[in-house]
Amino acid sequence: MLKDFVKLETFLTVARERSFSKASAKLGISQPAVTQQIKFIEKYLSCKIIERKKNGIRLTAEGEELYKVATRLEREINSSEKDILKIINKKMTFRLGASYTIGTYIIPGECLNDMSRAINNDVNLSVDISDSIVQKLRDKKLDVGLIESPVMDHDLIYREWLEDELVIVSNVHIPKIVKTEDLYEYQWICRDEGSHTRRIVTEVFEELGVSCKSFDVLSEVSNTTAVLQTIKRSKKNPDKPVVSIISKHAIVDEVAKGELFESRLIGYSMTRKFYIVYSKINKHNAYVDNVVDYILGGQC
Repeated sequence: MLKDFVKLETFLTVARERSFSKASAKLGISQPAVTQQIKFIEKYLSCKIIERKKNGIRLTAEGEELYKVATRLEREINSSEKDILKIINKKMTFRLGASYTIGTYIIPGECLNDMSRAINNDVNLSVDISDSIVQKLRDKKLDVGLIESPVMDHDLIYREWLEDELVIVSNVHIPKIVKTEDLYEYQWICRDEGSHTRRIVTEVFEELGVSCKSFDVLSEVSNTTAVLQTIKRSKKNPDKPVVSIISKHAIVDEVAKGELFESRLIGYSMTRKFYIVYSKINKHNAYVDNVVDYILGGQC
């Protein structure tokens, strides 16, 4: 079994995620396949290693011992893989794709430089909408994508990365907490149709009984940068504030400088997950693994 580390990798993932379903999503294989691999290990060892519970799973005593052994093996394999990469010294340009918000406001140039040093190769960043990034991954034009929504595809692996919050932003002081009825008093800069941000906002407003059709909409724009520039250039009118809804990551500097002001809906938080996505073909690609581990490690 030691020659087939894939099954031990599945066991380690189940143990760390405390869930067969979460391990399935992380590994990019079906849940029955995860269960089958765990059963194979249990048959090989002639003992039970995992017990299913209502709130997740629990390792048996034998499972705990196997976890220690498998973790040591994992460390050695990862270390050996990095040594092999040094021998190969393959020169390539790693192709990283990111949605507009992520590529413009979350991945700084310093991060790309550090990432480049970590994999000993150049990193090229392509900024686009999430749908296009997923398509480029399908077409093998990108190695890894960072997106705002999981455009589901069974040939891709999705890893949860950052939690983002969408907030109301204006170029004049507005209450830090606003009521739904206050939304009709503002002038709006909206994202265009098809935007993931717009889909989230629409769903939230529908749930709260807010009619966007009754908003005073000044314009619709295509991306986060356009939203920011439009709000910054808009006339400052405390009686009729110009507002939009945007990622909190995009306005950190402006809010700190007092150039923009953020607000939230009373009793409601608009949150979403950012994802790392890559092809199942690259599941054991050392370069992809290094970049994914670098990003998940909070280096960016």
